[in-house]
Amino acid sequence: MSPRLIKALARLGLTIEQQGPVYRVRKTDSHGPTAEVLLPEGFPLETKALVQLAEFAAVEHPSGGRVCRACATPDFHPGSIVPVGSIVASSDLVIPQAIGTDINCGMRLHVADLTVDRFLANKDALVARLKGDLLLGTRDLPAKRSTLAGVYGTGIFGWLEGNRAEPLGLMTESDLAQIEAEQERVFALGSFGGDAKWVDLDDREVQRDGALGTVGGGNHFVEIQVVEKIEDARRAWEWGVREGQIAYMIHTGSRTVGVGIGTRWSEKAKERWPKGAKWPSIFSLHGDDALEYIEAMNTAANYAAVNRLLIAEMVRHRMRQVYGDLEAPLVFDVPHNIVLQEGGLFVHRKGATPAHAGQPVLIPGSMGHASYLMAGCGSDRFLSSCSHGAGRAITRFDMTRKGRPDRDLGLDGVECVTLRDERLLEEAPAAYKDIGSVVDVQVEQGLVSPVAVLRPLLTFKA
Repeated sequence: MSPRLIKALARLGLTIEQQGPVYRVRKTDSHGPTAEVLLPEGFPLETKALVQLAEFAAVEHPSGGRVCRACATPDFHPGSIVPVGSIVASSDLVIPQAIGTDINCGMRLHVADLTVDRFLANKDALVARLKGDLLLGTRDLPAKRSTLAGVYGTGIFGWLEGNRAEPLGLMTESDLAQIEAEQERVFALGSFGGDAKWVDLDDREVQRDGALGTVGGGNHFVEIQVVEKIEDARRAWEWGVREGQIAYMIHTGSRTVGVGIGTRWSEKAKERWPKGAKWPSIFSLHGDDALEYIEAMNTAANYAAVNRLLIAEMVRHRMRQVYGDLEAPLVFDVPHNIVLQEGGLFVHRKGATPAHAGQPVLIPGSMGHASYLMAGCGSDRFLSSCSHGAGRAITRFDMTRKGRPDRDLGLDGVECVTLRDERLLEEAPAAYKDIGSVVDVQVEQGLVSPVAVLRPLLTFKA
């Protein structure tokens, strides 16, 4: 770390020191904790992200609430208000702006006993079907009003209960018993303490939610992969993962429900800020306000869990149509944008994944790069968390503004199905940091241990 950088950060009111791959940063005039950032050697320290993290760690409430722990994973980079890849914990406040509007954005992984050769032989037929479901809106996901109310209240439990009573659309052809059995492989069972009162439910008896079962923009995706390498044979076997299998990975969140709840509660945090108190850069909630937010956030989290389940079920349904009766079991589904109550603390993860000891963890690569199935190690230093990907190195705006030629973007050999050509520029591998370095430093520092490596074959970008 250069003296020049130390001086530059000091002018911004930050003190920083380095201990191997870990950087410790805090606001000089703050009572907040020192935040720790884990970065591979050679990765740049982004000043904007450091300032955001220090501000995040310094959050407090006039009623007495305060952040007590703060850290960041190697995919650390600036966000709109708080940096992506950051984790903070508090015993007595919550911060809606920390999670933002993509509540319970997360990853889901399935595997299928299907060889690459067999997959490629009928790939075009599968793509044609999935392009309709994922990009053109041909999905068949009607739901009764009571079922949607159940989704908002109890997530996957609510969806299953409604469809056991009266399945509609795709659910009439789905194996509900298999979905129910797989629920134990979803983080927190895909059921959070929500309530339908936080959303505006249509009065119609049967509805077609325009966002449910959709991937969304940004870096969200559905990707067909192959299990290229097994690193931990025992765990891989226990989780049903074997070399040579076809896999599919889904990355999406709470869509319009998260936007509505996240935006509304960020505004409420400002409205409910105590009169006469100093106006902060990041607003928190305390007491009953905090508990109300948790319930509203959980409502969107439930929706996101069901959204990923339904996308996975559409893919499984289409694979069975093309390739025959595949089981295609779930490996795990895990969030990376959520506040969870752990060990008596409100743990906020913004673009960071829970990585409790022995828990499956999914770390996707950028389009065209390998993704990783890991096991969490429960690192106390990093609040039992790890990265949720590689992290952006170049903004979407800069990727499109520079108009760089294809040979510089890392797109050779990448097959992407999308309706917008600019998505290839925005999400090209060159826009992201090196996923191998991000994974390696987390293994070295005891955040995760490797189980399997997955290579991409085909990506859908909405």
